[in-house]
Amino acid sequence: MGGSDENKNSAVTKPSNSRGGLRMGGARFPQQKMNNNRRALSNINQNILRATNCPKVVNKRGFSEKFSVKLRSNQQSFPEEENEEPNLTTMNPKGIEYFATTNMEDLELASDEPIPMFVKHTEAMMDEIDGLVEVEMEDVEEDPVMDIDGGDVKDPLAVVEYIESIHAHYRETEDSGRVSPTYMVRQFDINEKMRAILIDWLIEVHFKFKLMEETLFLTVNLIDRFLERKTVVRKKLQLIGVTALLLACKYEEISVPLVDDLIFISDLTYTRKEILQMEKEMVNALQFKMSVPTPYVFMRRFLKAAQSDNKLEVLSFFIVELALVEYEMLKFPPSLLAAAAIFTAQCSLNRSKQWTKATERHTTVTTYSEDQLKYCSRLMVTYHQKAGTGKLTGVYKKYSSQKFGCATNSEPAQFLLDL
Repeated sequence: MGGSDENKNSAVTKPSNSRGGLRMGGARFPQQKMNNNRRALSNINQNILRATNCPKVVNKRGFSEKFSVKLRSNQQSFPEEENEEPNLTTMNPKGIEYFATTNMEDLELASDEPIPMFVKHTEAMMDEIDGLVEVEMEDVEEDPVMDIDGGDVKDPLAVVEYIESIHAHYRETEDSGRVSPTYMVRQFDINEKMRAILIDWLIEVHFKFKLMEETLFLTVNLIDRFLERKTVVRKKLQLIGVTALLLACKYEEISVPLVDDLIFISDLTYTRKEILQMEKEMVNALQFKMSVPTPYVFMRRFLKAAQSDNKLEVLSFFIVELALVEYEMLKFPPSLLAAAAIFTAQCSLNRSKQWTKATERHTTVTTYSEDQLKYCSRLMVTYHQKAGTGKLTGVYKKYSSQKFGCATNSEPAQFLLDL
């Protein structure tokens, strides 16, 4: 008995494929005799069949000819109350079933019903807007810029996910590490020439110690920032130089030179105590702010954008290090120095101006165009011309070696001086 009840219950819930009703235990019962909540479609969709016509809705199809005539003559009055029902006899006899089985794109106005003027005007206006949008989209099309980081996606050290944000931060904060280009007027015992001699000597020391490139740029930055804040006598200038080198090595290098090594290269002029005392004085004057953008960080990014080879890279660093020695180059921000050095090197190697869209895009947020680089590049060309002459030849000797591919053999881009 229990099994038969279970079969009966399961049979109640199983729908039949017949349209007349449900089957239970082999017998067929009419649907109206079943005690359930099923209702006819006409009862469920009262909101559809008895919908109130809105005067603001254009019903393109579904009205009788009589109703269309009244609409054209503006004599039709629409019901305003929600509960007032339109006469269903005036509706299209096909009703909802017609719209459910017909593609909406194929629906058109009846041939005997002219298109109202406001519909024609609206369609014409939309066509005109579509045309304007197409023209605007054609105007804003630009040449795609090469993705210079696409090849480093699998290199975790390249931090491709953050590299754009990192360099955007460098560009925003590069002014924090700059000094006044006229700070030397406040020094009473040293001048621009003494500064040039000191930095030229430190470039040789840096090369002899085989230190990292970024160490040199940070050393020069620490010297200028300290001299801007403190007045010094000339006999302490070399002490400031070796102390700045020591601090930069502690910040950038894995293996830091010993203090005794710095005493030795200074020809025993200073004692260990003096160097450590100057180190304390320097970090206090700079408020322990060592992490500042230097031309080096921009050089690496811009060289990548320029798709440089080893020859272009070495020549670019040769030119920018020549600029480090010169006091007058302090008036240029680090990013501009880097961009101008690469631009000058490209002109020197190719004997023509070359500044690609990719390089221009990655120079700064506002981008440095060729015109903005010309003034700085002309100065760099003059330094390149006289690099092997005079007493300050530390940079020239460094880049004359085989390690740097004898970059000094490249001819200066003299044609830039005539532009």
